[in-house]
Amino acid sequence: MGPIGIFDSGYGGLTILAEIKRRLPDFDYLYLGDNARAPYGSRSFDVVYDFTLQAVKELFRQGCHLVILACNTASAKALRSIQQHDLPEIDPTRRVLGVIIPTVEALGNLSESRHVGVVATPGTVLSHSYSIETAKLFPDIGVTEVACPMWVPLIENNEADSPGADYFVEKYCREVMRTDPLIDTLLLGCTHYPLLYRKIRREMPDRVKIVPQGQLVAESLADYLQRHPEMAQQCTRGGSMSFLTTENPEKFNSLAGLFLQQPVDSRRIQLG
Repeated sequence: MGPIGIFDSGYGGLTILAEIKRRLPDFDYLYLGDNARAPYGSRSFDVVYDFTLQAVKELFRQGCHLVILACNTASAKALRSIQQHDLPEIDPTRRVLGVIIPTVEALGNLSESRHVGVVATPGTVLSHSYSIETAKLFPDIGVTEVACPMWVPLIENNEADSPGADYFVEKYCREVMRTDPLIDTLLLGCTHYPLLYRKIRREMPDRVKIVPQGQLVAESLADYLQRHPEMAQQCTRGGSMSFLTTENPEKFNSLAGLFLQQPVDSRRIQLG
């Protein structure tokens, strides 16, 4: 038995962790941030796959039987390969889940116009994962994907409240609405973006719903564990959160505290 593993290339997955912890407070969680090699958004498919697989293996080594890729780029570029090719060899009883499918599954009940916008990293947009998965479940929904390459660096450099952030939020929000004025739902397809929620809300028309992923992923995980009691039994329940980072722990603790709104004490590890 072991904690539920939560992986992200950086800090954004902490917004997912916060919602999961709120929804499922009894479980133990182990968060791993590959902060030394972040961001993943502009990296190639092969590199993201290699880095993500290293992180998954480390979380397995730490005792996790279930790992959530709380990173859209990793979910888009690595999840399927890990599920289909690596898990059968590593341990077919363990599971790795992503954040894209649970998010897409909720779109059918959110959009009335059937026009949805997705803002995400260049890597996620290049994969077209949201368009592909939405077309499978809801062929009547049109998806407009816009890459926002400046948002993650602004957030991770603690510039989310700066005039520079104002400029780039306005720039990309205008691009979304210019591409498809009929959009009534905007999906924040990166786990960092909730930290820009108020600025995004200010720039988007009032009629447009703005949807962070955290609550959707948390509800999906709760449903998964209910449907798979054998996996739930492999996850320890002590209500704890532990943190691993590939960066300097003091730097991680400082920024992670902003995401979680509570003190964080992390430990440094090496991947690869």
